[in-house]
Amino acid sequence: MSFLRRRVGCSAIAVGYCLLGVCLPAWAADAEEQFSQLLEEIWQSDLEEYPQFATSVGEHSSNDRLAAVSLADSARRNELKAKFLQRLEAIERGQLPANDQINFDIMRRELRDSIAEYKFGDHLMPITQRSGFHINFPELRKNMPFKTVADYENYAARLRAFEQYANGYMELLRAGMAAEHVLPAVVLEGWEESVDAQIVDDVEKSLFYEPVKKFPSTVPKEKHAQLRSAVRDAIEESVVPTYKRFRKFMAEEYVPQARDSIGASAVPGGRDFYRHRVRRFTTLEMSPEEVHHIGLAEVKRIRAEMDGIIRRVEFEGDFTAFTTFLREDPQFYAETAEELLKEVSFVLKKMDGKLPTLFGRLPRMPYGVQEVPAYVAPRTTAAYYQRPSGDGTKAGFYFMNTYNLKSRPLYTVAALSLHEAVPGHHLQIALQQEMEGLPNFRRYSGFTAFVEGWALYAERLGLEVGIYEDPYSDFGRLTMEIWRACRLVVDTGIHYFGWTREQAIAYLRDNSAMSLHNIRAEVDRYISWPGQALAYKIGEMKIRELRNLAEQRLGERFDVRAFHDVVLGSGGVPLDVLEANVTAWIDEQ
Repeated sequence: MSFLRRRVGCSAIAVGYCLLGVCLPAWAADAEEQFSQLLEEIWQSDLEEYPQFATSVGEHSSNDRLAAVSLADSARRNELKAKFLQRLEAIERGQLPANDQINFDIMRRELRDSIAEYKFGDHLMPITQRSGFHINFPELRKNMPFKTVADYENYAARLRAFEQYANGYMELLRAGMAAEHVLPAVVLEGWEESVDAQIVDDVEKSLFYEPVKKFPSTVPKEKHAQLRSAVRDAIEESVVPTYKRFRKFMAEEYVPQARDSIGASAVPGGRDFYRHRVRRFTTLEMSPEEVHHIGLAEVKRIRAEMDGIIRRVEFEGDFTAFTTFLREDPQFYAETAEELLKEVSFVLKKMDGKLPTLFGRLPRMPYGVQEVPAYVAPRTTAAYYQRPSGDGTKAGFYFMNTYNLKSRPLYTVAALSLHEAVPGHHLQIALQQEMEGLPNFRRYSGFTAFVEGWALYAERLGLEVGIYEDPYSDFGRLTMEIWRACRLVVDTGIHYFGWTREQAIAYLRDNSAMSLHNIRAEVDRYISWPGQALAYKIGEMKIRELRNLAEQRLGERFDVRAFHDVVLGSGGVPLDVLEANVTAWIDEQ
């Protein structure tokens, strides 16, 4: 169900407002109608342009299609967004109700950011070492419904469409090569693994074949052979040959042209691009220099707390010796993937029982725990979260990386799990998707500074409810926090101040207890995704600042459950909007 208003005549709106005792002039009602109509058009455009996204939010009319990808399509979408922005800015913002003024500001920010990204040529580097069409496409089987014959036919159609889809991405990558917008060579190391995993001699061993190995009772038995054949043919004739061509393209064309430099500043217009990225991902008017210095100060503060724990456990040695002990002592590592997943599940079940003491509202949608897929595990991070489907048929999932268990310390499990599941990503995102009254574009999107800032703040909530039961898990929490503070230093160092990869690795190694495998994977992530890593600590610091303000002003009247409900009550918003929401709530108290 859409929560946007349906289009109605101006006179009907005006009458409606009078009936409610709020007789607004016709021009105000007209502005509200124009804005509502524009939001609906933008939403419908997104569903049309991005069929996989439409599927994920529960709109299944285009389940047989993939997004159109090409240079022309990128230009067309950018032009469409520019026209939407022009129409938006023609609406008198001051004539809109207060909530719609917030929606107006958020939509304007999203459109402006998207247009700027296109201007800087970001669409010409559509893959990273941990993401991209070639890595995401095998997950298609997990994100589509499989209940009817039509569902399986749609799936086969999407597999057949993969050839054109991939060709479009290769066109973008070739254009990027011509414009000197190419990935750094270092983040392409090992790229073959995720591609080779999809090139199989036996179709039945393909991940794409999994949905037809077993059918639900809702699919007639007489259709099974036909559907298996359709999927088999699509894999043999489209998916596998296309992965082979993509592999050849990467090996013979793209990788040889990858650049030796690692910072965004090295590409044409790169310094301006990075300054834009800082503002985009923090949602604040901040400079790279300012972010860098905030990071240095936060690292210093957190290091002092970590040194205090080292003294508390009476360890004989300095910080480096202690982190070496944590990285090498077998007691801090699981011996099997099952053991690691059990520890994750145990921590989260304890946290589940504490949630009502911290929140007045909790989501209905549950979450699950899964392993990171093997074909991407060596090159991706320690964990990540996948949101629930919009139609309520799939839960949220916390994916834990079980590759190389000696790089997955148990002392960080609590903080990592609180971040990715509850009270972090799952609680925040599931609540947002269940909110009535939010326009659809806000229910299914969010700003990284809020989303990741909240998740980092959520790690600290474990202190308040006794999740960190020993000094080592608390040191693990601080390791996770200092890691995010180091990002402010490292990301700006790489992309603005000319740091080398070795400098970035050394800085993280010397200031955290993260495993060296994780450190290298993280640094490569920052190299390939300029600015994104800044959002976590900046967002968390803003939430903590607002909580301190509320506690000081309200004193004994401060209610942490009410505060959290206000913070989460509008979904993922820019930090200036969050600040306005919280200060208004404080004033109301």
